[in-house]
Amino acid sequence: MTTTHPAPATATRRRFALVPTAALLLGAVYCLLPVAWILVASTKSGSELFSTFTFLPGSGFADNVADLSAYRDGVYWRWMANSALYAGVGALLSTAVSAVSGYALAVYRFRGRESIFNILLAGVLMPPVILAVPQYLLMAKADLTDSYLSVMLPVILSPYGVYLARIYAAAAVPGDVIEAGRMDGGGEWRIFRTIALPMMLPGLVTVFLFQFVAIWNNFLLPYIMLGDDEKFPVTLGLFTLLQQGSTTPALYTLVITGALLAIVPLIALFLVIQRFWSLDLLSGAVKS
Repeated sequence: MTTTHPAPATATRRRFALVPTAALLLGAVYCLLPVAWILVASTKSGSELFSTFTFLPGSGFADNVADLSAYRDGVYWRWMANSALYAGVGALLSTAVSAVSGYALAVYRFRGRESIFNILLAGVLMPPVILAVPQYLLMAKADLTDSYLSVMLPVILSPYGVYLARIYAAAAVPGDVIEAGRMDGGGEWRIFRTIALPMMLPGLVTVFLFQFVAIWNNFLLPYIMLGDDEKFPVTLGLFTLLQQGSTTPALYTLVITGALLAIVPLIALFLVIQRFWSLDLLSGAVKS
């Protein structure tokens, strides 16, 4: 009776196949470890934060939330509402601009189209810190600094959003469908609104999610534009709390708890939008 052993080449391939899995696991640990730390640290009181094991849960989460809500008459929740305003309105407007611009660049043929698209690609590669000072000077010239508009207006045009919308429109909106709409007497705006827009919806949901997260996490632009802390988003508000924590260590627990609560809307939004992704992709498959 003879036994067969796997060839050396097969065993080598199996070992190499484990390398991507191990790399992904290490990346997941690297990304999730700070989240786990802040989740545990938010349960600790001020005395437990620096005196207990790092990943040992505490008993002060409810008190931390109460103290955070009571700090300066609930200014933290004002910061959260400001972030929701900046991110919600800014992402909606940015998605609308990206949809119209991306559709136009994908469907219409006109002089300078590729040059405009290349300029947009250059904008994707441009670091935000380079644009922050010119944007501030423009807002100061228009007397809009230290206002809600000074944070929302610069984020409406997203080069990356336009790029995604153009790529998705070129792939999802067949030219024959647009021509059929024109032959039926439909105007360009009606064709876009009733035919192209539903086809682009899954891609626009992605654009909205990216923009919402980017605006919610934005720190540099509000830091430059705003001076009144009543208009601060949660990122800038927590930064001011962290600065005060160097002289008042009790504020560290508020910063940690506030940071944990600040990621809850992002998780909820992702879960809701993920559902719409599935519905939109399924409906698109059925229609096709």
